[in-house]
Amino acid sequence: MTSTPFRPAPTPAGTSVSAALAKAEIINTDSGESFSVMYNPEELKLEQGNNFAEVGIPGLDAPPVQYVRGRARTLAMELFFDTYESGTDVRGYTGPIVRLLDKQPQTQAPPVLLFSLGSLQFRCVLVDAGQRFTMFLRDGTPVRSSLSVRLQEFVPVGVEVRRGVFFGSPTASGLVNRAVGVALEATGATSGQPSSEHLVVRGDTLSGLAGAYLGDPALWRDIALANAISDPFALEPGVRLVIPPRRPGGPLRPQSGA
Repeated sequence: MTSTPFRPAPTPAGTSVSAALAKAEIINTDSGESFSVMYNPEELKLEQGNNFAEVGIPGLDAPPVQYVRGRARTLAMELFFDTYESGTDVRGYTGPIVRLLDKQPQTQAPPVLLFSLGSLQFRCVLVDAGQRFTMFLRDGTPVRSSLSVRLQEFVPVGVEVRRGVFFGSPTASGLVNRAVGVALEATGATSGQPSSEHLVVRGDTLSGLAGAYLGDPALWRDIALANAISDPFALEPGVRLVIPPRRPGGPLRPQSGA
């Protein structure tokens, strides 16, 4: 995982502060409502990484790894709020941002947001928000607060259906096909259709498909045998694979010649 800090660039000589300063804001893309921060964050921490799967091969000291997918980027920052001079409750500024964690009645999920700071535009959802109050009036009203927020990148995923085969990301297609297969099996609708089909896309692995469809990455040999695959690391995008049903007795075994 890589971590990249961002710090505001110094104001160029001869440029007024009002003209150079861009104000950070968090925009609710569902409602269009915008929440401006009181002070721009001093630092933004952007993290990103990849997920790899280990392929267990007996006899090797270390298993080979296969790229599975990229991880969603996260953006973390510390926001500062101070209402001491006005004497008002600082939660009037922090509360609307924290409430972006709440699910919306229309979607039953928190809203998709846009964090905007100058040229930085980050489409995301709010996953963490921690408030720390550090100053109070005599009556106990909080007037100073630090708000730690963590935003996770939002990437819309489109899934297309063609004759019962799902096309999209390998994770989405595998999980959706598996869920549909379980539902059909429970209702007896899979009679006469013991196998499903998967269209290989870039990044697919036999172990990943076995985990998504059959519930166990170790059953990748079942898919390899059903499709006469000799090299499990050479999956060609665009090829249709037959996904055999998981057998109660264990993995498939190659049939011996008569």
